[in-house]
Amino acid sequence: MHWKRTRSIWEYFIEKCVLINGIACILLVALIFLFLLREGLSVLKYTSPWEFLLGEYWYPVSDPPRFGILPLILGSLLVTAGAILISIPLGIGAAIFISEIAPDGIRDWIKSGVELLAAIPSIVIGFIGMVVLAPFLKDLFSLPTGLTALTGSVTLAFMAMPTIVSITEDALTAVPRAHREASLALGATRWQTIYRVVVPSAASGILAAIMLGVGRAIGETMAVMMVTGNAAVIPHSFFQPVRTLTATIAAEMGETVHQSPHYFALFAIGIVLFIITFFINIGAGFVIQRNKR
Repeated sequence: MHWKRTRSIWEYFIEKCVLINGIACILLVALIFLFLLREGLSVLKYTSPWEFLLGEYWYPVSDPPRFGILPLILGSLLVTAGAILISIPLGIGAAIFISEIAPDGIRDWIKSGVELLAAIPSIVIGFIGMVVLAPFLKDLFSLPTGLTALTGSVTLAFMAMPTIVSITEDALTAVPRAHREASLALGATRWQTIYRVVVPSAASGILAAIMLGVGRAIGETMAVMMVTGNAAVIPHSFFQPVRTLTATIAAEMGETVHQSPHYFALFAIGIVLFIITFFINIGAGFVIQRNKR
């Protein structure tokens, strides 16, 4: 009886700790957003929302300054889209191989190796992309420079892939073995069982893995800043330099004058980035819940 009472007290205590932590996280995110609003909305004293979001020129230190972030938004979306196109097929394919095809003796070794890739610092990956990948792509496509959106996409895909592989593999492994045995018993081949039974059953987990990978890609800073060329121009292809929202904040915040128009514009970029990632997460949650139903 005493043991049961102690257990109940501990369960109550843990439940309240989880509740407090959840509320604290929500409050922290709300305070961060309010801080961004306080600093970022001040840029509207110097430019209109239309010019800020759709302006084609980012010249924050010119006279008069130009605060158009359309090239930065398009650069971020282009690099992220390229990373998604590369990392999702390779990541899901690798997860299927690890979960369903790889022999038991090497499965854990492969998964551990993939997870170790996630531990590599982004600055190291950016350095490798700058000194190895960029010259390779420059020579391969006969480009004037290897620091392009394509280089950024490949680099980000390499960074997002461990997250996609690890979470997707966990989702596939969680599918009950009875589903596979029932499919095989009905005459389905191994491949038919994988893509018609196992993968659909793990769809919600796979979508969560993809969204986390997208979030890693769109929020990355240092690696992208090192390999994309940092040219604030509207991109027309993957083979030209671009600049992303995150790279702009990282590159210019340390040099801007406190409380200057340039300072407020960088915080406004933070608001735009916050809103983009917020809607990505909301969309991911909606898709996952609909898929579960």
